[in-house]
Amino acid sequence: MKTAPKLPAAILAAITLGLLALLAISNNPAYEAAAMDRLPTPAVVHGSDTLPMTTAETAYFVVGFPPQDWTFTIMLTDTARIQEARDIIHGVQTDKVRVMGTIIKAPAFYNPHWSYHLDPASIEFFEVAVEVCDAHPLYVEEHLEEACGAFLPGCVWCPCSSVVTREVHLFEQFLPIVVK
Repeated sequence: MKTAPKLPAAILAAITLGLLALLAISNNPAYEAAAMDRLPTPAVVHGSDTLPMTTAETAYFVVGFPPQDWTFTIMLTDTARIQEARDIIHGVQTDKVRVMGTIIKAPAFYNPHWSYHLDPASIEFFEVAVEVCDAHPLYVEEHLEEACGAFLPGCVWCPCSSVVTREVHLFEQFLPIVVK
């Protein structure tokens, strides 16, 4: 009688250790900052409040554009801005709820549907802005080559229909399930 090979158990152990290592390093702010431009674009996943926060210094928020179903994810790294976004979500801040920032013409792992994202250091919340920086995200996507010239001068984007709708946790972006 032959004995079963031990290879499957070894492979399972290696996969488990790899996933645990990935989980550990992905919670590290230094890894997160370094990996920002190198991670592949993940599948889009909507999440819940049951998953852990990524770090105290970095938070991700979904921006909606009512009445459309579009969403755009932003990353915030400034503690005051993170608190402002949370205050918007919880109805504490009701005047400056619109999102403004400088467009970076490159995709970001946390904002996989779009070919651009906002520079986290440039993001602000506003109540009223000039019309020259207002555009919905699909229009920006379709005219991205023209952005930063006559269209969205200085790469500043201030969609007047934008509003922060919820905080999203980093792991939600990589889980192959939909959590509502």
